[in-house]
Amino acid sequence: MKVPSKRGERMSRIALRILEATVGIDTDNDKLLPRLPFGIEVKSPLTDFHRVEQVPYSDNCDGYIRIQESEDEPHYERRGRNVLFVGPFEELARSASDPRFSFWGNQGFFYRYVLYLLEKHHKIYNLHACALFEENSETLYLIIGGAGSGKTVYLLSGLAKGMRLFSTETVHFRLEREQIVWFKGSLVDNVRYGTLVEDFPQFLPDGARPAADKLWQQKTALDLSAFATDFDSLKDSKGVHIFFPHIEEGRKGYVQSTIRDDRKTAKFLFDNISEKMGETTVLYDRLPVLGFDDKDLARQRLDSVYRCVQHPTIGQIVSILSNPKDCWGNLLVRS
Repeated sequence: MKVPSKRGERMSRIALRILEATVGIDTDNDKLLPRLPFGIEVKSPLTDFHRVEQVPYSDNCDGYIRIQESEDEPHYERRGRNVLFVGPFEELARSASDPRFSFWGNQGFFYRYVLYLLEKHHKIYNLHACALFEENSETLYLIIGGAGSGKTVYLLSGLAKGMRLFSTETVHFRLEREQIVWFKGSLVDNVRYGTLVEDFPQFLPDGARPAADKLWQQKTALDLSAFATDFDSLKDSKGVHIFFPHIEEGRKGYVQSTIRDDRKTAKFLFDNISEKMGETTVLYDRLPVLGFDDKDLARQRLDSVYRCVQHPTIGQIVSILSNPKDCWGNLLVRS
């Protein structure tokens, strides 16, 4: 692998940490470095992770992103702990159709690379889910699903009911001997204006909003940190309930189905964790980048989700079909 020289040319470098994963970043063009602190905006990694912290650069990072500015067609190589990108990335960043799919965007390379490093080096698994904590019963509620499944509806309606926020988008966990440790995730959520205007006006931020015909096309980054739990990890929860929702505007009634087969739940969790880390994505409209999964990680992940599902703290596991107003049904457990 050709790596930018550390002699004869000026290198800019920083290192970032998310939970326990560290990423070293170096480039011959400091305009390509991430700018911290990240802002509260739709493309921000803060919609993925609770904290992104700058730490000293060292030779002991879990992985390295190396970016070399060049007029060549954009390409990349991955070898060991190093991923080298070569191409005209300053110009590509200016002209990209969607900044989320960039090095530092919330759907881009850094996001997916961190998911991989957390799992590979720290056995921390990353669910595409939101999580709420009910203080009276000391219960954690995980709402798991992809885009459009209804996570945001559960999130905002749960907060309106007095629950505390544990994550808006990514829920992390690790199995430690006989315990499951849950780690706080992102506290910023990208929410469609239509959801706020029609169902949760109390969370609608002040300021301009799109025209009525674009309410369901545009999103805003909603900072919900004021509702967060006062702890960053949880290992002594009295119970963890798992919901797989499907929320439809205009639907009448509420249908709840208990999932009793651990194999089905394990597959749902496995697929959810694997998707973002393993899928191929296109950066800057030009560069397809393969996912990170491999057979050993996948085998270990499947074993881990089975252990998680069968853990004694896991309570209700249900699929739900509902409208936004009735989404909680009688699910809340209160002491």
